[in-house]
This record gives sequence, C-alpha cells and structure tokens, in this order.
Amino acid sequence: MAKEYNPYKEVVEIIEEAAKKMSFSKKDYEVVKYPERELKVSIPVEMDDGSIQVFEGYRVQHSSSRGPCKGGIRYHQDVDMDEVKALAVWMSFKSALVNIPYGGGKGAVKVNSKKLSKNELKNLTRRYTAMILPLIGPERDIPAPDVGTDAEIMGWIMDTYSMFKGYTVSGVVTGKPIEIGGSLGRREATGRGVMFMTREILHRLGMPVIGTTVAIQGMGKVGGTAARLLYREGCKIIAVSDVSGALFCESGLDINEITEYISNNEQKTLAEYEARGVSHISNTELLTCRVDVLIPAALENQITSEIAADVKAKIIVEGANGPTTSNADKILLKNEKTIVPDILANAGGVVVSYFEWVQNIQSLTWDEDEVNRTLEKIMIRAFNEVWDCCEKSSTNMRTGAYMVALERIVNAKKLRGVFP
Repeated sequence: MAKEYNPYKEVVEIIEEAAKKMSFSKKDYEVVKYPERELKVSIPVEMDDGSIQVFEGYRVQHSSSRGPCKGGIRYHQDVDMDEVKALAVWMSFKSALVNIPYGGGKGAVKVNSKKLSKNELKNLTRRYTAMILPLIGPERDIPAPDVGTDAEIMGWIMDTYSMFKGYTVSGVVTGKPIEIGGSLGRREATGRGVMFMTREILHRLGMPVIGTTVAIQGMGKVGGTAARLLYREGCKIIAVSDVSGALFCESGLDINEITEYISNNEQKTLAEYEARGVSHISNTELLTCRVDVLIPAALENQITSEIAADVKAKIIVEGANGPTTSNADKILLKNEKTIVPDILANAGGVVVSYFEWVQNIQSLTWDEDEVNRTLEKIMIRAFNEVWDCCEKSSTNMRTGAYMVALERIVNAKKLRGVFP
C-alpha cells in the first residue's frame, strides 16, 4: 500500500498538538522534536553463492532524557530513515507513558529476511551489530525484536556484542531466548497488553467483553496473541488476516484451530485455510467489516483516509505502531470512533522488555505469573492516567496519551538542563 504520509512528520505534528493543549512554550518541547543521534550503515554480507550484497541499516536514538534508549530492530524491505525516526519517537513516548525509565530508539535493516538463508541472516545480523556497536549497550541503548526479527536474532546480537566485550552481556538486548537470559512472558507481552487495553476500553464504555465482535489485522506475535487471549476472554473474533489475506466468519472463527493451523503450516499463512462458514476476504474488507472492535496489528499506514470513512467498528485498538494516518484519524474522530492509540495499546512489549532488563542486571528470574500480573498493573495504571487526562482536558485518547508522556519527557529534560 502506497504511503500517503511521512510518519516522522506526522508524529511531530501530534507532539505539537499535545504541547499546545498543555500550553507549553516552544522552548519546553523543541528538543523533543529531534532525534539525538541518527546512524546509517552499509552492511556487506557474503551470500551462500559467494557473492557480496550490501544492505542498508539504521539505528536512531530519539531521547535518553529518562534513561537508556530502548527500541526494536526491524528487518523489512520497505523501511527507510523517516520510518525509523518515527518509530524511535514512538518508543520514547511509549516508555514515558507507562512510566518506565527508558528513552526511545529504533533500528532497522532494509531487507526481505524471508529471502535469506539462516546462515545469511546470521551473518547480516552479526555484521549489523558490529556496525552499530558504538551506540548500543545495557546502559546506553537496548535493542529488541520487531517486525522481521525474533528471539533467535536477539541471541545472535547478544553473542556478537559479548564477543567484542570479552564477557557475556545479557542486558544488551531484550526479547532473547529464555535459555540465555530472556524473560518468561516477553513474546506474548505486546499482544497481552492489547488484550488488557481492549478489555479496559470495553469496561469504560459499558460494553460486555463476552460476545463483543472483533476483527484483527495481523496474526503474528502481536495480533495472534491478542486473538488467542481475547478469544479466551469470550470475544467473538469474526475476522483475522496475515500477509496472504483475511478470513471472515460472521458466527465467529475458531481461533484455537487457526492458531494450530498456522503453527503446523510450513508457510505459516492463511491463504490455504478452509473451514465451514469461513470465507476469504481482502485486507480492506477486514478493516471495514461490521464489528465492535478493530485491532490493526500489522504495519504502519493501514487505515488511510480512503478506508477511514468506511470503518464501521466503534472502537479501534492500535496493536501496530502508526497504523492510522493523521487524515484518517480526523475522519474517525469525526465519526465518533474511540481510538486507543498505539503508544498505549501496544506498550506491553516495552514493559516486559524492562522486566527482562531488570532481571538481567540483578541476575534474577521472575515467574510468568509475576510478569503478567505486574504488566497488567502497569498497563491499567497508564490507561487510567490517559483516561483521566482526556476527561480533564476534553480531548481524544491519542492526544491525551501524548500529553501524559510529553509532560514526563519535558520535565526530565528541564530537570537535567541543556548541556553545556
């Protein structure tokens, strides 16, 4: 889908809007509009056939005012610097919103990782790690998985960094395999947070969880987890999708069966899935189907102004980063839709990444119940703070979330001052 916007420009506009609502002077928030560092690297990789390919990589640190920069690494063929900058800003605001001591960062490599062999992927990851090595570290900048990356890739990053240091540094990344310092509950954390926020907004709007109809775009780590957990809570999931297309069943999909199908399907797509009463629909049809809750949990720029006018869901819970363009946002608000914004809805991942980092630093392990219980407490506290801000300021949840986060970032910068 063609981009109708510059994601970095749009996130700056949201910051401006939140600052205006809070009567901040330009001096208070000007620095927040700009990343502290932007690194662009060329990554040569020897391919299995003996040829050399050079890939473009990035690491952006937006803000370290509240602590080390924190943010995932994305492997995707369409990524660019503006996208990485926007993702880094979102991470700063996400961390501030849930009030954990992190700033925001993001990394990416422009590559279709599915076209690489495991050996090529490992070599790419290790060389990329070496190229960004001066920026990362457990006290400086802590990567994590994102689109196109996973726990195994985080393990390679940790090992590469540790080889340069001469000793094991578990806390340099989060989202690692459990066996080498990862946290229980980390893989499901973002999707679990989406479930908590969906449940909470339903309660606030006086709607029952049981029987509420839901459509979910994306059946990966975020969407798939959210689908399973909401299904378990009693929601009726009537549409889901992945890169191959979408499934629809008005009486409700069997999410347990679909999850098992995906895990047992070598290609891991829904294109070949068949079941009684289930039809295949387009991505646009999923986004505009008649449901109570729509959860876009794929990539940015999915709900555009063209699609927004036809969105029938009462509630949009943004599982992905930046799935709604600013023009679409205005249309949805005009049509009285309730939007739980990305920096709140999908903050579960960074919260449990923080738990993992703390466990690594203290050489401790938490059980999964403790992780999930503390995650729920933090997410609901953040939701309540945003809700209260919205009521006090008579604004929507996106602006309210940015107001809560911006105040924390601005106050940290004021307390620290501008060096020198």
